[in-house]
Amino acid sequence: MLGAAALTSLAAMKSGAGRVTAAVPKGSNLTFQQKISHVVMTLPLAQTRTGAFSVKAYGQLKEIWDRFDAIAIGPGIGRLSTTGQLVRRVILDCPKPLVVDADALYALGAHADILLKAKGSRILTPHEGEMSRLTGTSIKRIQSVRLKIACDFARHYNCVLLLKGHHTVVASQKGLTYINTTGNSGMATAGSGDVLTGMITAFLGQGIEPFKAACWGAYLHGTAGDHAAKIKSKAGMIATDIIECIFYEK
Repeated sequence: MLGAAALTSLAAMKSGAGRVTAAVPKGSNLTFQQKISHVVMTLPLAQTRTGAFSVKAYGQLKEIWDRFDAIAIGPGIGRLSTTGQLVRRVILDCPKPLVVDADALYALGAHADILLKAKGSRILTPHEGEMSRLTGTSIKRIQSVRLKIACDFARHYNCVLLLKGHHTVVASQKGLTYINTTGNSGMATAGSGDVLTGMITAFLGQGIEPFKAACWGAYLHGTAGDHAAKIKSKAGMIATDIIECIFYEK
């Protein structure tokens, strides 16, 4: 889903990233370049016969990931088994701060133990359904003890966990917690989570430590959504409206 990658990339640019590169399967590169703003660079990677990311893309990424300050993985990447293998290798081996979202969380699934061996800091940004898959806990249970679930996961898997939803929870492996109060129901729109991922990644790239980057991401994402709701209405808001309202001033 190229739109998801486009939203993440644009949100990162609007959040202070000096340069953003979107990695796409090589067969989709020209299409993505036409879809995305000229301020975003693209990186065509090896693909399978079906046009999905190939495991061979790992070698290409490994050669260049030292050029980047922070990396996001997941938005629009797909759920094929070969893509899942690629995702898990990147989560395990990449030395850079990594935001893991969307289909990358699906790929992580029952393999969360690789987080314990990861070579860099990891921020996971699941919604309640994704959290249920990661933990094997029912959505109903997660909804009843959101803070505890987030804290336990962050401590056990040595990561920062941002559990999306009403009053998003951020928990660190050191026991720090933050509950966000910005945002509104209009932000439950397609692509909103991809925008959040781009924002957090941009903050990581500017040197903000992972827990604070996730907290600031949640807060400013919600603030942008609140401004967008005033301009577009909650019912009419779409993800690009949130991007346009990042750091909005009257």
